[in-house]
Amino acid sequence: MPVSATRPSFVPAHELPDDQRIVLTGVGLTSPNGNHLAEFRANLLAGKSGVVDYETRYMGKTLAGVCNFDELKYQKRKDLRRGTRVGSISVYCANEAVIDSGINWLDYPKDRVGVYLGITEHGNVETENEVYEISKFDYDTKVWTHHHNPRTVANNPAGEVTINMGITGPHLTVGAACAAGNAGFIQAAQMLRLGEVDLAIAGGVSESIHTFGIFASFASQGALAHNADATKASRPFDINRNGIVVAEGGGICTVERLSDAKARGAKIYGEIVGYAMNSDATDFVLPDSNRQSECIHLALKRAGLQASDIDIVSSHATATEQGDIEECKALNKVFAGTNVSINNTKSFIGHAMGAAGALELLGNIPSFQDHYAHATINLDNIDERCQLPGLVINEPRKLSKVDYILNNSFGMLGINSVVIVKRY
Repeated sequence: MPVSATRPSFVPAHELPDDQRIVLTGVGLTSPNGNHLAEFRANLLAGKSGVVDYETRYMGKTLAGVCNFDELKYQKRKDLRRGTRVGSISVYCANEAVIDSGINWLDYPKDRVGVYLGITEHGNVETENEVYEISKFDYDTKVWTHHHNPRTVANNPAGEVTINMGITGPHLTVGAACAAGNAGFIQAAQMLRLGEVDLAIAGGVSESIHTFGIFASFASQGALAHNADATKASRPFDINRNGIVVAEGGGICTVERLSDAKARGAKIYGEIVGYAMNSDATDFVLPDSNRQSECIHLALKRAGLQASDIDIVSSHATATEQGDIEECKALNKVFAGTNVSINNTKSFIGHAMGAAGALELLGNIPSFQDHYAHATINLDNIDERCQLPGLVINEPRKLSKVDYILNNSFGMLGINSVVIVKRY
């Protein structure tokens, strides 16, 4: 039995000293419909999908959200040959974030920098590729590459960033299924508050489209989207949705204590004022709306907020029937009767797995300045079980103010994460 059932008390972010307040100061991203924040945001407001026709080994034609960034901007060809696709995504986004932050990187003490990247899975791509290669040589393992182990260790994406950028502080990849993008930001906030680092490079990344196994597994579950028009395939909340569009991508921020950001006159995209993670403890795949709503309530409590304070909720919905329905139950439990606007980014880019939560939060961050909630596209016939307060359908919505954004990210094995960001 526990010694005490008393929960710890939480100090709202605005009551904390500046050296305990956590802010986002630089953004780097690549997504299927944009390779920097301005492009990504413009395409979200314009309703432009990044989902395209795609082919994968053994399965042939399918659909995917594919990134098209400059791999050689921060790496040499030999780095690409030695490393991984997700490492390349991570390196690109991390460098873009640091440049965007305005930090004097040349003189910054690299031992005080931590790298915290959320991932859904890692190593599948490299292992599948190597097995395929040795199959051509009667499975002779002498053909197996000596790069396999460093490519497939779980810390690879964050580790590749430290090597590329000369970072000697701690690095960690956070395996949190599709809750991982939020988990990267949460880990950064905690490490900054503990004083373990002075700057965090954090977010989420994914190379999922390069493993045929993820497509095959979703297909076997009847959860892989198909549509004659690739741009119409990702359809969260729509009665005619038929599954997930797998996507790759990355969303990474520089994260700092407010005191440090103010001292160097940094621009601030937003302040992390609340977060929470919990577990359903019920099923390998099927979500639990009760635990999801509890996670949202806990994040609100830690932020010192009421549900009515939230202006935009970025939903997790993946366009799977039960997943959408359970999240809608959770959202209705928390936000019924409020003036919240609810949107969905997967309808534009598909499900970027470990990067999903980070990209979905970052796509909404510009709302603090332009006061628009981007839409959920491809929503032509709403599933009656997915009726939500303030759902933004097919066209952006102009809001009178945007002070708080709440970002939902949920994943397999019942892992839930919520991050709340405030306009600074």
